[in-house]
Amino acid sequence: MMKVELGHLEALLAVVDEGSFDGAAAVLRVSPSAISQRIKSLETAAGQVLIQRTKPARPTPAGIPYVQAGRQIDAVLSQTLGQTDLVSTGPPDIPLAVNSDSLETWIIPALASIRDTANFHILRDDQDHTAEMLRTGTVLAAVTSVADPIQGCESYRLGVMRYLPVATPAFAARWFPRGLTPAALEKAPTVVFDRKDKLQHLLLQAHGVDPDAPSRCYVPSSYSFVHAIEQDMGWGLAPEIQIEDALETGELIHLSEHFDITLYWQQWKLESPALNTLRQAIQDAAAYALRIK
Repeated sequence: MMKVELGHLEALLAVVDEGSFDGAAAVLRVSPSAISQRIKSLETAAGQVLIQRTKPARPTPAGIPYVQAGRQIDAVLSQTLGQTDLVSTGPPDIPLAVNSDSLETWIIPALASIRDTANFHILRDDQDHTAEMLRTGTVLAAVTSVADPIQGCESYRLGVMRYLPVATPAFAARWFPRGLTPAALEKAPTVVFDRKDKLQHLLLQAHGVDPDAPSRCYVPSSYSFVHAIEQDMGWGLAPEIQIEDALETGELIHLSEHFDITLYWQQWKLESPALNTLRQAIQDAAAYALRIK
């Protein structure tokens, strides 16, 4: 049976979390050469390369199980030591992945309600991609659009985030005088969150328009995304819960059919009270903020 030293797994997790050997060295308060030696020893024992020497550093497919094992060991140790008086430990660290729109609207109040439970390390990505962070062991939990449990994880349905295609009245009058016709959609500027954001593509395709035809402005911030639409930089699909006031005042108008994205909470199967407390807080907040169906 292969023996793995905890210090080597600790170094591996630090490299993945910090994205570099230098960053891992700073966090663990050792030299970069010491980190390199620990990773090399672990790779020698495994007989495989476990870390891609890229910027940022990432686990290889062979390294993913080691990252997952390190996360599980770290969670168990935090729980066990936290129940004893022999060792004084702080709250456990819980890395989690969240999509930008949830982060900007309803996630933070949920985390604030259990702020003493853990140290939350939030990583942001599109809801279609956060599950990959679970697969690689980068995070212990994630808000994702993936329903089927990732291997080693359990999945819980949170609810539906509704997106509405919106623009200002002036923009709509200029670009869509006869509604969202294919000809108008081909010419009207579009605001897109980033290159992973495919929501606008879905609406364009539904109207028979090539998604690459209109001009696009990329705005990778949920708040600034809506602000760009309010400044007539284009039309876009925005979260309903984020633009309720703007719709009520008439600053923005609803252009056509909505799109619903069902969100799920996935977390590793661990006996961790902190992780379970986090799940309950997320489910409670989602029940209030998201649509049931």
